[in-house]
Amino acid sequence: MEAAQGYRGARSRRYRVAKEQVMHSMAYAYRDRRDRKAQFRRLWITRIGAATRREGMSYSSFVRGLRGAGRDRDRKVLADLAGTDPFAFASLVLPARGGLEDAPRPKRARTRRAGAST
Repeated sequence: MEAAQGYRGARSRRYRVAKEQVMHSMAYAYRDRRDRKAQFRRLWITRIGAATRREGMSYSSFVRGLRGAGRDRDRKVLADLAGTDPFAFASLVLPARGGLEDAPRPKRARTRRAGAST
């Protein structure tokens, strides 16, 4: 009942209802702690994508170019640079463009057509 304090109505007064609500609340808290990480990753990718479009690149080619240039950075740092220091971020775009030329092109997977015999 102590964990159900602050809930409204029967959820804070009746034992069975309070117990069920506390169990649901704990499950939601567990799930959403993990979901928060995914939300931040999406936010960082959006910010990096906006900054790379400003520099005339797409997000995917920027990340692939950075990997090709050997300048792998995590998305949190890149997003922070994109928002707080555009000049530092622009200095990362140049090696990314060079890394695109050095990076091998990814091979496309072949798909089988339905009904095709081998």
